[in-house]
Amino acid sequence: MSENELLSERVAGGILPRVLTTFDMVAIFVSIVLFITNAAVIQSAGPAAFGWWIIAFALFLVPCAIVTGQLGAMFPGEGSIYLWTTKAFGPFWGFFAGFCAWWPGVLVMVATGTLTISFLGYVFPALGELSVAAQGGLIVVILLLAAVLAVLRFRLTQNVVNVVFLAYGLAILLMFAAGIAHLAQGHPAATNPWDFAAWSPSAEHGLNFASWSFFGLAVLALLGVEVPLNMGVEIRQERAVTRYLLWGSLAVMVAYLVATWGVMVSVPAGEAANITAVAEAVGIGLGDWAGKLVALVLAAMFFIITVVYNYSFARLIFVSGLDRRLPKAVSHVNAQKVPDVAVWIQTVLAGVFTVAAFVVVPFASARPADAQTEVYNVLQAAVTVIWCLSIVVLFVDVLIILRRYREQFEARRLASPAVFWVASVVGALASLVGVVATLSGSWTPLISNDAGKVTLFGAEIAYGMWFWLVGGIALASLLVGALLYLVGRRVPA
Repeated sequence: MSENELLSERVAGGILPRVLTTFDMVAIFVSIVLFITNAAVIQSAGPAAFGWWIIAFALFLVPCAIVTGQLGAMFPGEGSIYLWTTKAFGPFWGFFAGFCAWWPGVLVMVATGTLTISFLGYVFPALGELSVAAQGGLIVVILLLAAVLAVLRFRLTQNVVNVVFLAYGLAILLMFAAGIAHLAQGHPAATNPWDFAAWSPSAEHGLNFASWSFFGLAVLALLGVEVPLNMGVEIRQERAVTRYLLWGSLAVMVAYLVATWGVMVSVPAGEAANITAVAEAVGIGLGDWAGKLVALVLAAMFFIITVVYNYSFARLIFVSGLDRRLPKAVSHVNAQKVPDVAVWIQTVLAGVFTVAAFVVVPFASARPADAQTEVYNVLQAAVTVIWCLSIVVLFVDVLIILRRYREQFEARRLASPAVFWVASVVGALASLVGVVATLSGSWTPLISNDAGKVTLFGAEIAYGMWFWLVGGIALASLLVGALLYLVGRRVPA
């Protein structure tokens, strides 16, 4: 083993089978990045939503894909950002960046469980009438079922993912077709998507600093580009690294644009921002049965997304176990050669947060439903801040690695160094905007953020209760990451 080679680089390939094709990687990429419900949430921006999408694609998604492609081509090992940051800055920062990338994945599984229930509730309204605690119990069941699927033979699990992924794509096309059908039936557009005057900086929700929270939302909707490379040694062909980034990015861009258009044209503005509006749009344009069918597909997809998050993020702590940053038990694989202990650790953690958000806090509150909403939104916003910060590290990694590993770069060079400098600066700034937008704008009217404001580049940044709750949890999480490294160093080899 060379001086700069991690133990996980040397042995992970002999432990885990090479099973992933380019199509598999695209399916994983879309599962990680494309939460089609964001096409509904961004409707509050009106027609300017398309402008915010395009800006976020150009300033965040494309730079992420460029940088990830080069790093993945040079060091296609297991663990993506954990591996690359270790190469750039050493073991502490490698573990810390890995933790920042891993922690959001655990809590996002709570969100995907919630979305699964939401779309099932669209088809079966009785589910929506369940108590908050009962919904929490259902989410725990979803997490357990997802974990069982995640620890099966990887090829079998991925085949299931691929089938549902194809159905997901058809459901998104139906959202677009529903918009066309709605207009073809002689109905006017609920909101005119071609009103380019709404893009004007002088418009109420135009492309201006006062509305930059929509840019933050678009950035958050594109996080996770590097996650499929958590499974770098499990890819059959090296060319799949760049191909999944190309085809996956194109699929995500097209999907968000056509779904946003379908919802905007079909669903009344007052209802369009509801997460189930993507199914409602299909019901309006193609019939109630079609809307319910799409809702069932989306429920299945968000369950599968829970599976994908679990097995892909499990690889981050799996390699940390191999490198003795965490206890050796974390690197255990089962008879199917899947990191099962890591999967179950994440499942238990996600289950604990589900019980806290849906059972414990609401039970202690006079307004259980409001308390559940508050806890859920604060936790998701906090991990969003952490994830965006980890992406800033990713953009710095590539600049250090290009200088430190010149021979490897020249051997697998994808573009001029100037391209990576531009991508890194632009992408890092976009990530930081995502952080500021998340801290500044409360995701729920139940938590105020109006205690004080400062003006930056013409935009008002608030710092009330929301700011302190989200920022405090994010900071505490970062401290936990540092503490875990210090504890892990004392674990016997």
